[in-house]
Amino acid sequence: MATRRIISSEKTVLDVDADGKQHEARPSNIAPAVPARSVIWKLLSFTFAMVTLPIGTYFFVANFVLVGNNTVAGALAAVMANIVLIAYIIMAYSDDQAEQAEEAEQKKKSM
Repeated sequence: MATRRIISSEKTVLDVDADGKQHEARPSNIAPAVPARSVIWKLLSFTFAMVTLPIGTYFFVANFVLVGNNTVAGALAAVMANIVLIAYIIMAYSDDQAEQAEEAEQKKKSM
């Protein structure tokens, strides 16, 4: 089977949209979508809190506050895990709102 040679002046399928419009050669934006340091720092801190706070709460309550009552200690550890999770969700939501406000402000300035 013979293949078709592409002539350099001819546009390929990759150069044309479905509507028949041709693409313009633009430099691509390779910047990361998320600021690396702040996001990684927040993720690591909440991961550390998710591991240490429930376990610490369990052992503190079981050994010092309500000695021998493991049911209440386990319940409080579960409550602490939920508090950390809710705090992370609130922090992520507020960061997203701040980014959207910055983008809207930049669009207003560019107009």
